[in-house]
Amino acid sequence: MREWFRSGSPWVWLNAGAVSVCLVMVVGLILLIAFRGLGHFWPSDITQLYYLEEDGNAHRLIGEIVDHEQVPRERVEDLGASLPEDVIVVDRYLLKIGNREFFGIDFRWITGPSIINQAHPGHIMAIERHEWGNLYGYLVGLKENGEVIHSDKPNWDLLQGRLSRKHTLSKEIRHVEKDLVGAINYRMEKLRLKERGLELEGIVDRAAYRHIDTERAHLQDQYDQLTQRLAELYEAIDRDSVVVEIADEREVEVPVAQIVRAYQPNRMGLFDKLRFYFTKLWEFVAEEPREANTEGGILPAIFGTVLMVMIMSVFVTPFGVVAAVYLREYAKQGLLTRLIRIAVNNLAGVPSIVYGVFGLGFFVYILGGNIDQLFFREALPAPTFGTPGLIWASLTLAILTVPVVIVATEEGLSRIPRAIREGSLALGATKAETLWRTVLPMTAPAMITGLILAVARAAGEVAPLMMVGVVKLAPSLATDSNFPYLHLDRKFMHLGFHIYDVGFQSPNVEAARPLVYATALLLILLIIVLNLTAIYIRNRLREKYNAAE
Repeated sequence: MREWFRSGSPWVWLNAGAVSVCLVMVVGLILLIAFRGLGHFWPSDITQLYYLEEDGNAHRLIGEIVDHEQVPRERVEDLGASLPEDVIVVDRYLLKIGNREFFGIDFRWITGPSIINQAHPGHIMAIERHEWGNLYGYLVGLKENGEVIHSDKPNWDLLQGRLSRKHTLSKEIRHVEKDLVGAINYRMEKLRLKERGLELEGIVDRAAYRHIDTERAHLQDQYDQLTQRLAELYEAIDRDSVVVEIADEREVEVPVAQIVRAYQPNRMGLFDKLRFYFTKLWEFVAEEPREANTEGGILPAIFGTVLMVMIMSVFVTPFGVVAAVYLREYAKQGLLTRLIRIAVNNLAGVPSIVYGVFGLGFFVYILGGNIDQLFFREALPAPTFGTPGLIWASLTLAILTVPVVIVATEEGLSRIPRAIREGSLALGATKAETLWRTVLPMTAPAMITGLILAVARAAGEVAPLMMVGVVKLAPSLATDSNFPYLHLDRKFMHLGFHIYDVGFQSPNVEAARPLVYATALLLILLIIVLNLTAIYIRNRLREKYNAAE
């Protein structure tokens, strides 16, 4: 046994076991998040049940059972419910009843012993709306301009036809509002700033303003035409409505313009449910959010996260590499250099919120405020760069992650054999040529390792971003078709902040919980993809220079 310990094998097995446990925990965590998040998009059957309320009367409830638990009898009795004497453990179900504007809540817990009757009627339907969440009930009829439609076709087929028409009109409305009217508003604002710039320069000759007035009049004509077109489209999309009988037997009227989709999950087969599932999953990835981020997709958050990480990488990589090269190759190794290295190492341990305060104070107020004074005077007092935005968030995270890049690059430089440097110098190359053509390429794998660590940390940071640019809902993306196409001064959405906002700021916690898991899974997958890409590049470089050695 003593020889076995002296051989070092126990420590090898101990390390292997620790790594295995870590891998199992990581994979298990990802699977748990995936199970909790991805199940949200599956179309569950809708249940109709008669439930014995505390007043002794049975009421009809309609909804989806989304959770189940077993609780002790005493816990249910403490809530005021009466149970049969022989019941010890009670089954409780979380029922998503929807119809929030009529019942005031989306979810309610019900106990198994109080359920009198339960069924899954095929013609019961769920309506997903742009506002107020889901609505469950039975389709009674359709109206056009307030008049009931009489047709030989089933109401369900008529509803699907009207929904298809609504989607076409919605797409055109969105194109007119966001693309065409948005572009005109952007150009009008540019003209206003141009006119204000002439006023600040003291130019009073109206000839200088003539082309501005001409272009503004032209834009106003286009705007009026688009406004008229929008009015026609809104009148057309508001034409239809649907009448639904909800759980308490009331008949309510829902405008078709407010409906995202209507479906009958109890009639769906496996393939229909699979098609529905992947449609919802794609919508989550590729659409914009609705209902205060608790419905719809997270495309702006994905876009903002990726763009911010890319811009941060552009700043942090050259800055970190240059700093490391200077410290290792050119700086005199003495007390001052050691102090700088200690400071860099300590910077890695500073709480991230401190970087956010620094970014807000230095980048936003000082740097951004001076840029506005120098280059955007005509826009003042409204700030352009003197307010949190994408560029300041990227720079703040670049400062936050630069110690990682510096340390990794220095480690890589220290591992280059001295013989390689001396060989290059002996062949007549200068120190700069040796560094640029020999040393730095061989250090590239270490640089990319530092970049991998920087990207992983930057993508997951939230606290500093709350001060320097991230918002709950960005009105527009940082890129569009308006010159200069990339707008670094705009605020943006971020996956990490989206998780925080939906999970801790949402008034409807039960509805938001699956989206928190789904967004967390997407953030993890995004970081994994970015890291795997960098690891692939690093391995290719490592093989190349290992072969060269």
